Amino acid sequence: MAKKIKAGAAGALIDRYGRRVNYLRVSVTDRCNMRCIYCMPQSNFTQLPHEEILKYEEILRIVKAGAKLGISKVRVTGGEPLVRKGIYDFLSRLNSIDGIEDLSLTTNGVLLKDNIDRLISTGIKRINISIDTLSREKFKKITKRDYFQNVLDGIEMAHIKGLSPLKLNVVVLKGINDDELENFARLTFEYPVQIRFIEYMPVGTFHMDPGFYLSASEILEQISSLGHLNAIARRQVNDGPALYYKFNGAKGEIGLIAAMSHKFCKSCNRLRLTADGMIKPCLLSDQQVDIKSALRSGCNDGKIAKILLKAVSMKPDAHDLDAFHLDCITQQMHAIGG
Repeated sequence: MAKKIKAGAAGALIDRYGRRVNYLRVSVTDRCNMRCIYCMPQSNFTQLPHEEILKYEEILRIVKAGAKLGISKVRVTGGEPLVRKGIYDFLSRLNSIDGIEDLSLTTNGVLLKDNIDRLISTGIKRINISIDTLSREKFKKITKRDYFQNVLDGIEMAHIKGLSPLKLNVVVLKGINDDELENFARLTFEYPVQIRFIEYMPVGTFHMDPGFYLSASEILEQISSLGHLNAIARRQVNDGPALYYKFNGAKGEIGLIAAMSHKFCKSCNRLRLTADGMIKPCLLSDQQVDIKSALRSGCNDGKIAKILLKAVSMKPDAHDLDAFHLDCITQQMHAIGG
């Protein structure tokens, strides 16, 4: 276990283990235009009442307070963030906050093609697009929707418009899409994209069979059939948890996010703000701090800062989960923001 130190040293977001938190993931909605099998339950699903979801002004106050404490990177997620009314004006305002140097967005791509210019006008320069299959039929099976072509068109438009790096997130599900890993990896020979293979994570009261889990090592071994993979050194502090590789002669890169088999907790630099106004110190834990109640009780910015510092002080040394203990996280991924 890492040695504990005093959290919040010098007023910065530094946790008990010396990790500096400079990254906030913001879920703006739990609504989504798809129903991915690993993200949303297919039964007993109740959306948050609109009044329980944070208002944009409330989110902006939190981010501004966080920026004064060292938050410099923000990623906007959902649900699907582009379904929320007013999202483009909000992103522009978010991008104008002093101290925010890196603003990005995760989307399922369904609404991307028709809104790409509006998105770029907000100052967003890079996005992650979720796509778990290159088959239209499998797409319908995984997402419960027939938006495959919409997503492909959105990816193509993002590439044409020069959003870079363009990251494609693939949640790997054994027996469902693991036979497509080589096909995804081949895309890096033709396009300057980052294909990011993500281990399935046990988040939410609705869980799939653990037999769907495939480790990052198994993924890497499978795609290695295409050629030699060269490890890429981290380029910057904000590179995130993915380990990157590149095939000889490829234009793009392969990323592996191994939250279950190879924990990256020691380098974790993030907090999460849920759609209903909770600060989560760790994705793979139910522990959270209520910030919405304070906001709606008329608190000042100093109180917001104290809540952020409290959340950072609660960050665990590491999460306790593995792929075969799936009963610990009760919140659904679509409301947390991933």
